[in-house]
Amino acid sequence: MARLLLLLPLLAGCASVQAPEPPTKLAEVRPGYVAGYLKPEQLPNSVALLPAPPAQESPLFAADLDFHQATRKWRDTPRWTQATHDAELKFPKATGHFSCVLDIPISEEATPHLNMLLRRIRMDASRANDLAKNKYKRPRPFHVVHDQPCSTDESSPNSYPSGHASIGWAWALTLAEMVPDKSDAILARGMSFGNSRYICGVHWRSDVEAGRLVGAATVSRLHDDPVYRAQVGLARKEIEAARAAGKKPSLDCDAERRALAEDNLR
Repeated sequence: MARLLLLLPLLAGCASVQAPEPPTKLAEVRPGYVAGYLKPEQLPNSVALLPAPPAQESPLFAADLDFHQATRKWRDTPRWTQATHDAELKFPKATGHFSCVLDIPISEEATPHLNMLLRRIRMDASRANDLAKNKYKRPRPFHVVHDQPCSTDESSPNSYPSGHASIGWAWALTLAEMVPDKSDAILARGMSFGNSRYICGVHWRSDVEAGRLVGAATVSRLHDDPVYRAQVGLARKEIEAARAAGKKPSLDCDAERRALAEDNLR
């Protein structure tokens, strides 16, 4: 018993040891991108999760085609310009996508944990689409109807599911949990981020809907990761501090709001 009593302070000391703080800098796996939180085997299986994309002669594909044609009205409008901005996924340029809706500046310098959280979610939510993209190899709309998209710099020729929609929805779900008083606006921005892919002409409607499902599945897996959870907590404190200090984005948020007001797609 005496020996056990002697060990108790040591055991208490071990229990009080905190996990190391999540990194705010990581080596890039390629320029502009860092590794995610999840190992490949931890990612959602997009082939098991999703149905096959609509077959070329099916009514569902006809609906996709009709919807694509309807979105051509946004060509060369402010909403088209916004869709071009939303196509950017390379950091540091991609830091600003949710800056206006949060109403704070986001950067490696100003909000290092929030910046790293967004960067790592981006990679996990993107990689979760790879199995389905590689299996189905669905052509993008501009390869089928031969019109000009707002962005031709697409890393994959495969359209289904939409990686951008997956990433945008994963970002939105995470941020909505972190800032509940802005959750409706954050989720609306996540929806508009996916809608930019229709408007840009680089994805079918069913691609974007499938991408959002993959994004949600990715966030459900991330909730089990202790590093993700710790970084969420630290990023939440950064957001609270920036809001309390009255710090504002340097972006033209009025222009973004006006452009997104044109978007009545849900």
